[in-house]
Amino acid sequence: METPMAGSPAAGAPAIKRVIVGSDDSPAGLAALATATELATSSHAELVAVRAWALGLPRHGGRRMRHIRHPHVVLSFSGTEQRAAAASLTRKAFRAAVGRVPTDLPLSIQTPESDPALALVGLATREGDILVVGTRSASWIGRLVHGSVSHYCARHARCPVLLVARGAPSRVPQQPAPESRP
Repeated sequence: METPMAGSPAAGAPAIKRVIVGSDDSPAGLAALATATELATSSHAELVAVRAWALGLPRHGGRRMRHIRHPHVVLSFSGTEQRAAAASLTRKAFRAAVGRVPTDLPLSIQTPESDPALALVGLATREGDILVVGTRSASWIGRLVHGSVSHYCARHARCPVLLVARGAPSRVPQQPAPESRP
């Protein structure tokens, strides 16, 4: 399965300096983490894992509503619990995606209070950035009701966006060879 890249850099484009990846524990999110880790390693780039959180968002730590229809919606946080929970969930996702939290490349875990799509697009603004997000096929009704982080990022990011489907084999775009100077 081919992994599409929106806004692919043209030949001669600047090298990848930062790989920004949306972090969650969905199958597509884990595939995105694995792909982003491989891309950052092969590009000798910084890896920035982002797990945005906000009240009302599912699976983001905090106290969950015990409701039959929405059992994972966060209702409240105490103190700095939200950032710690988001960082802990990101480390857990790395272990599930690649077996460990990477230590052989520059890594930062960012946990902004924000809508995930807005946080990712807001962070991926530098020259040499590439944004990696998981995508899953959802019905148009599902996207209408819940939105789509990957769809938003592909349309609004100011850098190339690599969309990784659930279960997709990791296929990292090749970097152009660095120019050698005499």
